[in-house]
Amino acid sequence: TENIVSQFAVCCCIVPETNAPLITSSPPKRTHLTMVKNRSFEVLPGSDGSQKTRRCCRCCTCKCCSIATVVIVILIFLVLLGIYLGNGSPIHASCKIDWEFSQNCSSVNTSLIDQMEEWMSRDNCQDGGQKCLYTFLSSSGTELKGTHTTPKAGYVDDMTFTFLQSQSSPTTCKVKAFSTSRVWYAYMDFGTNYCNLRNLADGAGLTSSPNFTESTRNAVCTQYTSRNCEVY
Repeated sequence: TENIVSQFAVCCCIVPETNAPLITSSPPKRTHLTMVKNRSFEVLPGSDGSQKTRRCCRCCTCKCCSIATVVIVILIFLVLLGIYLGNGSPIHASCKIDWEFSQNCSSVNTSLIDQMEEWMSRDNCQDGGQKCLYTFLSSSGTELKGTHTTPKAGYVDDMTFTFLQSQSSPTTCKVKAFSTSRVWYAYMDFGTNYCNLRNLADGAGLTSSPNFTESTRNAVCTQYTSRNCEVY
């Protein structure tokens, strides 16, 4: 066991005898060890009776230690990836929703922008909830972008709405809504990214329009079934 531990803890290579002055003793056996800047030097007997110096690098300056660290990090990542995929959830905290409204896309776009601007301040969150701190960023005929900031922790989520006007019906608009956390390590959000989108559509009165439909699921929307939009 000691030898195995030593192999993982120390990487060694034979170097010319010119490094030997760092050794304080001359007997041709492995008895003395001098540490110099995270490197150690040992005297080893040569096959011809001469002495050779073995230089050893310890801790993370050693190649084998660095490789082991990389392997461990990769294994941890693969385990986490397996957990996420096994649970059927996105790897990163985010949410994708497909909506369909019985009105043209220009009207839907305008309604969402108006609601973002109405909920721009913190005023609407004085009694709790997160129906506030929305920011409108940009809009075109096919795409709307904005952000939502959580009132307590101050985390920012990016939102994108992509509009697809129905070719068969000018009064039907399909919207692909997407919200994602800017925090790179976020993996659970208690349905916050879903609520970022749904709260906005509810506030704009779009979800009460006739023939409104919504499609999403846990696999594309983090903790969708655990959502509570009165809180998050």
